[in-house]
Amino acid sequence: MEKQYYRSLDELKVDREKVNEKPVKEFEAEKDVLLDLMEENNFNTSSSRRDFLKVFGFSIASAAVLASCEQPVRKAIPYLNRPEEITPGKANYYASTYFDGNDYCSVLVKVRDGRPIKIEGNTLSSVTKGGTNARTQASVLSLYDNARYKAPAIKGEETTWKNIDQDIQNQLNQLTQNKEKIVLLTPTIISPSTKAVIEQFQQKYPTTQHIQYDAVSASGILDANKKTFGQAFIPSYHFEKAATIVSFGADFLGSWLSPVEYTKQYVQMRKLDEGEQKMSHHIHVEAGMSLTGSNADKRIIVKNSRQKAVIANVYNHLLALSGQSTFNAPETSVDTKAIAEELYKNRGKSLVVSGSNDTDAQMMVNGINQLLGNFGKTIDTSVHLKIKQGIDQEMESLVQEMNEGTVGGVIMWNVNPVYDYPGTDAFSSALKNTKLRVSLAESKNETAEETEYICPVNHYLESWNDAEIKTGHYSLGQPAIRPIFSTRQGQESLLRWTGSNTEYHEYLKNYWTGNLFPASGYLSADKFWTDKLHDGIYETDQSETNINGFSSNAIVNAVSQLKNESTKNIELELYQNVSVGNGTHANNPWLQELPDPVTKICWDNYAAISPKLAEEMGIEDNDLIRIDQKPIPAVIQPGQEYKTISVALGYGRQKAGTVGEKVGVNAYIFSRFADGQRLTWSTVKEVNKAGEKYPLARTQTHHSMEGRAIVREATLKEYQKNPAAGNELHEKIESHHKTLYDKHEFPGHHWGMAIDLNSCTGCNACVVGCSSENNVPVVGKKQVLMAREMHWIRIDRYYQGDQENPSVVRQPVMCQHCDNAPCENVCPVAATTHSNEGINQMAYNRCIGTRYCNNNCPYKVRRFNFYDYTGADALPGNIVDPAEMTLDLKRMVLNPDVTIRAKGVIEKCSFCVQRIQEKKLDAKLENRQLGDGEIKPACAQACPADAIVFGDLNDENSKVSKIFKDQRSYHLLEELHTLPSVGYLTKIRNKEEA
Repeated sequence: MEKQYYRSLDELKVDREKVNEKPVKEFEAEKDVLLDLMEENNFNTSSSRRDFLKVFGFSIASAAVLASCEQPVRKAIPYLNRPEEITPGKANYYASTYFDGNDYCSVLVKVRDGRPIKIEGNTLSSVTKGGTNARTQASVLSLYDNARYKAPAIKGEETTWKNIDQDIQNQLNQLTQNKEKIVLLTPTIISPSTKAVIEQFQQKYPTTQHIQYDAVSASGILDANKKTFGQAFIPSYHFEKAATIVSFGADFLGSWLSPVEYTKQYVQMRKLDEGEQKMSHHIHVEAGMSLTGSNADKRIIVKNSRQKAVIANVYNHLLALSGQSTFNAPETSVDTKAIAEELYKNRGKSLVVSGSNDTDAQMMVNGINQLLGNFGKTIDTSVHLKIKQGIDQEMESLVQEMNEGTVGGVIMWNVNPVYDYPGTDAFSSALKNTKLRVSLAESKNETAEETEYICPVNHYLESWNDAEIKTGHYSLGQPAIRPIFSTRQGQESLLRWTGSNTEYHEYLKNYWTGNLFPASGYLSADKFWTDKLHDGIYETDQSETNINGFSSNAIVNAVSQLKNESTKNIELELYQNVSVGNGTHANNPWLQELPDPVTKICWDNYAAISPKLAEEMGIEDNDLIRIDQKPIPAVIQPGQEYKTISVALGYGRQKAGTVGEKVGVNAYIFSRFADGQRLTWSTVKEVNKAGEKYPLARTQTHHSMEGRAIVREATLKEYQKNPAAGNELHEKIESHHKTLYDKHEFPGHHWGMAIDLNSCTGCNACVVGCSSENNVPVVGKKQVLMAREMHWIRIDRYYQGDQENPSVVRQPVMCQHCDNAPCENVCPVAATTHSNEGINQMAYNRCIGTRYCNNNCPYKVRRFNFYDYTGADALPGNIVDPAEMTLDLKRMVLNPDVTIRAKGVIEKCSFCVQRIQEKKLDAKLENRQLGDGEIKPACAQACPADAIVFGDLNDENSKVSKIFKDQRSYHLLEELHTLPSVGYLTKIRNKEEA
C-alpha cells in the first residue's frame, strides 16, 4: 500500500479525488492583491474589464518608473586613520564564546568594518565541533537591539557610573555592617574567572550568598547524582557510542542540556554513508511531540505523571534480567519488558536519559544505566557538564526569606525571576521587602524595571569572558566591537564595588596565566594567552577525581514510594522550543519569525491538543480556550498524548521591547514546586472554550506539493537488503528522461548541494543562519498570515500514519538551481538567468515583479517583496517594518556583500554566491585549486548535524559528487526533468518493516 503523507489534519481529511477534479489555486493567499489595490484607489471591485486593466496598467507603469529611479544616497564616513587590522571589504574573524546561561557554543564572529554581522561555529571545539543552533545564530542581532539599556539609571533616571557605584557601595557597606543578608542572583556561571570575581566580592561583603537560578533547571539530575554518587553534578553523555537510546522526555536535539553537542554525537550513529549498514535505535517516551521525539525510530506516548511508572517498570525488568530482587512497580500500558530486553542486549553500548526534574525519576534512570554498565562507557562521570547548576530549593528558600524580611539586598545579574518564577507575582511581591535592589541586565526586562538601580551590562560580543563548559574544556570570549552604549561588564561592576580598579580584561588574563598556564606545556605565558585567544579554546585531559562509587540505597527508598497516578485528569506540559527558548531572546525578530519545527507556527505560543480530546471538546484550530481561566489559542497536534496539553515557555513578556512584548502567553505561571524541585507539568483544573478565534501565523500549509513523491524513506532492514530501498522511483524516472535540448556544459565549476534526510533533525539553525548571511527581511505576523514570509530556506514537515501517533519526516527546501530551470524561460526581462557554474541567478535591479517565475517554479522557493521591509525602496511611505529592522542601529547587522532588496522584487537562495566568489578569489591569490568542502553556504555552516554538503559536481572526487552517485540519492520532482543541482538522500528508519 502506498504511504500517505500529510502536512496537517485538514489535508489528511481531504478527498484526493475531489482535489484532482478542482485543483487548489497556487496563489490563493495572494489572489486579492489587485482587488485591494482597486479598493484603495476607489475603484468598484465589480467594475468592468476595462477598469481592471486601468489599475493593472497603472501598476505596470509604476513598476517601470520605479525601476528607473535612483536609490536614495547613503553617505559613508571614511577613516581618517584606518586601523591596521581592517581592510575595507574584507572580513575579520574573532574566536569567542556564546553562553546565555542556557545555551553554550564556541563561535567565530565575522566582523566587517568594525561591525559583527555573522556567527559561525568554531570547528576547533571538541564539544560543539563547529555546530550552532538557532539562538546562537540569532545572537548577533541582539547586539543591535534597541531595547538594550543604554546607560546606568537610578529610579528610572539616567545617571553616571560614578554616582551609581558610590550609591551601591554605600548601601552594601551599610548592609554588611548591620549583618544583613545580601544575595547575588545569577544564572549558572561557567566562567572560572567570574567565579573568582564573585569570591572576591563575597570576601569584601561576607554576608553575601551566591545563588544560581535556572528558569528551566536540571536540579533533579543534580540531586539524584548527589544521592547516588555523593556529589551534585551532570555527567558527560555520549550518544555517539550508544546503539540503543531510550529517552524519557529529554529533548536532547532541541533544548535539553547541550543540544548542539548531542546533535553532533547523535547523527554519527544515524549516517549511512560509505557503506555503513548499522545505525542506532532511538526510542522516545513523551507526552507532547518534541523535536527529538519526532526524530525517533519508535515514539511512545505517555503523559508526564505516568512516565516515572514506565521508568520504574524498565528498571524492574532489568533487575530481573540481572538476577536481582525486584519490587512491586506501578501498572503501565507500555511494553516495558521489550524495552528492557533490548537495552540488556546492548549493555555498555546503550544510553537512557530523562528530561524530568523529578529526583526519584532521575535516580531510577541512574539505576538503569548502572545495571546496563553504561557508566564509564556512554556516560562519563569523570567529566562534568558545567551548565544548569542551579538548585531549585535555594531559590524557593530565597523567596521565603525575602517574604520574611531577612534579606537586605538582592543583586540580580542577567536573570528575570519576576517573569519566569512560578506563580503570577510570587517573586515580585517578595522583592519589595528588600532594601537594596540592583539589576545587572543587558536588555529591558520585567525584573530590572522593578529595581532601584539598573547597571546595564555589555552584550557578549562586547565583552571579555571565559568558560569551562566541561571539565578541562575551556574557552575564551573576546569583544568584537567596542560597547555601543554606556554599558559595563557585570564582572567589572562587582570589581568596582569591592574597591578594585582592575580592568576585567586584565583580571581575566592574570587568571589564565596564573591558573591555567603552568600546566599548559608553554614556555611563555604571553604566547599561551595569545594562542588560546586566537583559537578560542583550551582543552586539557583534566578529570574529576572525587566521585564516589554508585550507591543504590536511595533508589530503594524512591521505588518504595511509587504509586499509581490517575490517568483521568488533563495535564499541562511546559517546554522550551528551539526559537525563543526560556524567553531571554523574546525580542529577537529572527527567532520570533522562525517556524516551530513541529507545528510550523511563529509569532505565538499556543496550546497543543490531541485530535481525540479536541473532537470531544469541540475545539478547532485557532479556537481561543481557557486553561484554568488563562486564555490561549489552541492547535490540534497529531501525536499529542490524549489528555495532555503542551504550551511553550518564553512567551507573554510584558517588558521586553517592541518585538517581544505581549506576544503569546506567559506559561511560567503554571510551573510549580514539588519536593524541592521545580516541575514543568501540572494537573489542569478546568479547560473550556472561550468562544473566540485567534489567528495563528502558520507556514505549514503555504507550500503545496500536491501529493507528489517528494519524501522517500525505507526501513533499515529494507536498506540492508537493497541500498536503493524507498528510492525505486528514481531509476524508473531516469530511464524515461528524454529531451530536445542540448545538455548543459559547465566547463569550470558546477556547484551542487546534497542533503541527508537521515541526518537532518529539523532544528532550524540553517534557517536563521541563512537569514543572517543574506539579509532576509522580517515581515511580521500579519504578513506571515498572508503567506508572505521571506525565508530563503524552509523545512517542510510531513506526517505519515495514524494521526494519534504519526511518524515525522522533514525536508529542507531551498532554490534547487535547476539546469532546466522553469523560472528562467518565463521572465520577460531576463532578471533570472543561469550562470556558467550552474547557479540560478537573480538580477534584482532588473526584476519588475511580474512573479511569472514564482508561478512557474514547481518548488515554490521564490519570495516576493510585497512591501519595503528593509528601507531600500526609492519611494517613501512603502515601509512595513514590525520589527524595527530599518532603524540605523539594527541595520548595522546587514551583510554588505549581499544586496538589500526593495519592494516589488523577487528573491531566493543564491547558494551564498558571495561566499563562493570569496573563496575562488582567495584560491586565485594563493595560486592554488579550490579544496573540496572549502566553500560552505550559511545553511551548511550553521548545521549541527552536518546534513548539508556543498561542492563541485564537476569534481568526481568531491563529497557531493559521491553522494549524488549514492543509490539513496534522488531529486525533488525529478519527473519534471528540471535537473536540480540539489539532491537528497532517502530517510532510513531503524524500525520494523511496514
